Amino acid sequence: MARIANGARLKFGRIHVPTRNINLTAEQDEFVEKVVASGEYQNASEAIRDALRVLQRVRREDALKLKFLRTQIRAGTDALERGEFVDVHDADLDAYLDGLVAPALTRTR
Repeated sequence: MARIANGARLKFGRIHVPTRNINLTAEQDEFVEKVVASGEYQNASEAIRDALRVLQRVRREDALKLKFLRTQIRAGTDALERGEFVDVHDADLDAYLDGLVAPALTRTR
């Protein structure tokens, strides 16, 4: 008989938590030991779970950044197809880019 409590499975009144055996480098193990010893986490499992939460967040953020970049690339290629671009000669490129950056710098001040 299994019951559900806060998303965890209960077996005979105890929470059943999946376990994994993982291999860490010496440096990673030392870091986990350090954050546990400092009191940041009660045990290694808490530290590893927090690290996994950070990894999940970073991956979500990366997916959003990629989606944004793809949107911007599409907007740029659409503008090119409509002929909305400025032709700049190689010799004039630095001055043109400086002209784009200068107005942005004055707005932030």
